[in-house]
Amino acid sequence: MSHLFVIDDDDFFRDTLVQMLEREGHKVTATNDAARALEQLDRSRVDLILTDILMPGMDGMEFIMELSKRSYNTPVIAMSGGRRSLTSTFTLESAKLLGVKITLTKPFTLMELRTALEKALA
Repeated sequence: MSHLFVIDDDDFFRDTLVQMLEREGHKVTATNDAARALEQLDRSRVDLILTDILMPGMDGMEFIMELSKRSYNTPVIAMSGGRRSLTSTFTLESAKLLGVKITLTKPFTLMELRTALEKALA
């Protein structure tokens, strides 16, 4: 069982994702706020972080950059469904430029999630 951290400002999506991950046997911590996530990560260790990219306040890109500044080596899966002016492809490719190796375009299937988790936790 891995300890996963989910950061997403969409309550319904976050709660659904947490349920999916818990059914897969993972321990999950979740928040809707990337800045709060950084505070929690300073106090506890996790095996993997799943973060949305487009969020109010500190967005996923700023969060990923801050992880790098703090020398966190925790793998990250970046997630995005895009917005009117930004496509999910653009935002996820931008995350890859910051070192994120695995991305998921919302909405994604349970099989896509499982595959991403296997790659990230390997």
